[in-house]
Amino acid sequence: MNGHALVWHALEKLTKEDLMNRTRIRTAVIGLAVVGQLLAATTAQAVYPGKDGRLAFGARVGGNADVYTMKENGNDLRRLTDAAGLDICASFSADGDDIAFCSNRTGAFEIWTMKANGSAERQVTHLGGFATFPDYSPDGRRIAFGGSIADADSEIYVIDADGTDMVALTTDPGNDELPVWSPTGERIAFLSDRSGIPQVWLMDADGTDQTQLTTDSTPKTQLPDWSPDGSKIAFASQPGEFGDIWIIDVDGSDPFQLTADPGDDFAPVWSPEGTQIAFLSSRSGTRELFVMNADGSGQRSLLPGVVAFAPSWGAR
Repeated sequence: MNGHALVWHALEKLTKEDLMNRTRIRTAVIGLAVVGQLLAATTAQAVYPGKDGRLAFGARVGGNADVYTMKENGNDLRRLTDAAGLDICASFSADGDDIAFCSNRTGAFEIWTMKANGSAERQVTHLGGFATFPDYSPDGRRIAFGGSIADADSEIYVIDADGTDMVALTTDPGNDELPVWSPTGERIAFLSDRSGIPQVWLMDADGTDQTQLTTDSTPKTQLPDWSPDGSKIAFASQPGEFGDIWIIDVDGSDPFQLTADPGDDFAPVWSPEGTQIAFLSSRSGTRELFVMNADGSGQRSLLPGVVAFAPSWGAR
């Protein structure tokens, strides 16, 4: 995939119902920047060990796309944002106290943060191109995200949570997106099309030792996510029009398929206890938020009929 193709793929898969006019969106990448299936991510965001808490995600409930949280059983839905534009890519901090998200409320997608109750919203990045799919480091001090300045290829950046000290971790030809910290904070998983096909890659947290984890001929899509014990990574694999959720050991061995329905499944995120995985699925005709057991059993929709975007699962 060339240029912003990887980003567009992510954005389109995630926001088909929200962003049908590609010309308008392309203007956004240069001036309004949109990212995609997320944004359906969205990621995907790292999950840290703990008791299963609330799910955070973007959703269209009655019109605008905003960030919501709810309990894992689908109850107690709470709306956290209400700005004009798309508020999506929600990602909990490890302690569950804060949420990072992406929003195009300023005219371009940028990274924002807020408290888990929706208060104290703050803009973190000012790239002007696009910044999407944020993920907090385990200590909550840094945020990794995929972004582009002007119309350059997408790269992985990290920035202090207060908006200072932004550093690019990748600079290779190609698009690097959807970063996720490991539970220990020592490594980052991400997607890259540098080999010609989007695949899952790993690198040290300082950007060194970048290695390809998946090596087959099938494109990988959003979002990669580490299991809470750091032993496995979940991701979406898309051989054709639709994709499915897979997991793989962090050494690249033992790939295992979790979903196989006639629909598009993507944006997996482990629960903090490691026993469940939330994800997005279009199997009903609407992109809905689903949950399943970590072995792929017990798949069920939490908000039938509601268009959802990439979830994050907070610990408590």
